[in-house]
Parts: sequence; C-alpha cells; structure tokens
Amino acid sequence: MTTQQIASRLAELCRKGEFETAQKELFSKDVVSIEPYATPGFEKETKGLPAVIKKGHQFEAMVEKTHGITLSEPLVAGNAIAFALDMDITMKGQDRSNMNELCVYQVKDGKIVSEEFFM
Repeated sequence: MTTQQIASRLAELCRKGEFETAQKELFSKDVVSIEPYATPGFEKETKGLPAVIKKGHQFEAMVEKTHGITLSEPLVAGNAIAFALDMDITMKGQDRSNMNELCVYQVKDGKIVSEEFFM
C-alpha cells in the first residue's frame, strides 16, 4: 500500500472507532507509539504491536462511553500522515469531555512504523 492508501484506510477505520483493526491491518510488528508524556497509566513510549494493542485495550477499559469521534482528512507528505482527532468521551468516574489531539504516523515499507500524539 502507498502512504496515501494507508492514510485513507487509517482514517476510515478510526472514524468508525475500529482502532485495533487499524493496528492489526496497518501497523508494523515493530511499531513505536509515543505519547505526549508519561502518565501513571501509560509510558511515554510503547514498542511492538502486541504492546501497542495492549495499550489500546487499557485505554478502552478506562472509557465509560464514547459519544462521538471526529477525524480531519488525513494530510500526507512523503512517508508521513497527520490528522486531528477529536473524541467526545466519558471516562469512568469523570464528567463527559472532549479529547483533542494531533496524530502523526510514519510509514515504511507499506506499514506504519510509528505513531505520535500531540495535545
């Protein structure tokens, strides 16, 4: 797949909330996921597809309800993909809120090799 094809498929799956499907289909087994900063629940950097999928499960377990997901059109430059993600969610034990982040992905050999989130 080209970077543009990956970007389109990634956006399609993320808009449906199918994040794990996107990871299994589009990510390299050696993918690196980088958060803006470490938190008590998440390391700053997670390496390897199994660990990234586990991190996704951990986040999902913290969510009480997803009210909506909005994703910008992907921006592609060379082997990089970026889009803005807005999630209207209620975390367990918290009030409803919006989570906004810029998601940036690097593609190599037809697979996503890194993802980084900026808030």
